Amino acid sequence: MSLHRLVICTALVLAGCSKSGRVTGPDPSAGKSQSPSRGVPAAGASDVGTQQGHEFVPRSDNPYFPLVPGATFRYRSETPDGVETEVFTVTRETRRIAGVTTRVIEDVVRLDGKWIEHTFDYFASDEQGNVWYFGEDARSRDPATGEVSTEGSWRAGRDGAEGGIIMEAHPQVGDVYNEENAPGIAQDQARVLALDATANVPAGAYSNCLETENFSAFDPGAIEHKYYALGIGLVLEVDVNENTTNELVKVKGADPRGDDRDESGDDDDDNSLRNAHVSHVTIARPARPAGGGAR
Repeated sequence: MSLHRLVICTALVLAGCSKSGRVTGPDPSAGKSQSPSRGVPAAGASDVGTQQGHEFVPRSDNPYFPLVPGATFRYRSETPDGVETEVFTVTRETRRIAGVTTRVIEDVVRLDGKWIEHTFDYFASDEQGNVWYFGEDARSRDPATGEVSTEGSWRAGRDGAEGGIIMEAHPQVGDVYNEENAPGIAQDQARVLALDATANVPAGAYSNCLETENFSAFDPGAIEHKYYALGIGLVLEVDVNENTTNELVKVKGADPRGDDRDESGDDDDDNSLRNAHVSHVTIARPARPAGGGAR
């Protein structure tokens, strides 16, 4: 995902914790000697995967990036091309990537009601609370021609790609880390600018936000600022060059597979969107839906 939108919400009690070592993807520098503070896998848990000396679970308790199955987030952005709406869903599905069981996130972007991006992202957290990004299966559609492309898709363990860090366990101003590590495809980075930023969006007013500057070696002139609220996740994106914003409008914690569908789409368009991914992604579904566990 190229500087893509990320946000997730949960109701959780936040506990203080000490600062760990600086984290830079793909290999966190915080050693095993640090005491895990979030996302610690239960002993004997069947969903624990190991890679690069870390244990991973398909959930996250990181307050800046919680992963709660069933949560959905709606965003809105006014662009020169029209109004973009986005629905970001934390599914109850998992997928095995590079030996790690990851949480599947479905992200759909529409321009004036018609889908232009449909992505499945894969995340997991390690024993220290760092949230890792293991790749994406992406499809984009040209709104003028209808042509569909899979450009930007990548997975850790393929063609030299490695997992990146999407959120540190203990962010500190000045930290710089790789979010995506897919040579020739996606190499996005983030820099922590502040831990006390504010963001006012339709969903609410947030203080003490984590603010990051996001950039990519593939597009040196493109700069975004992202704002993450404690206990919520991403609430605001600002495209510095285009002077546009992508704002959180609504959060819904219930199961999104019910009758609360995106009012900006239509049935035919939704069906064509889902059919476009049938042969592209195979998702492992648990025998029983997982409960509303911590992300």
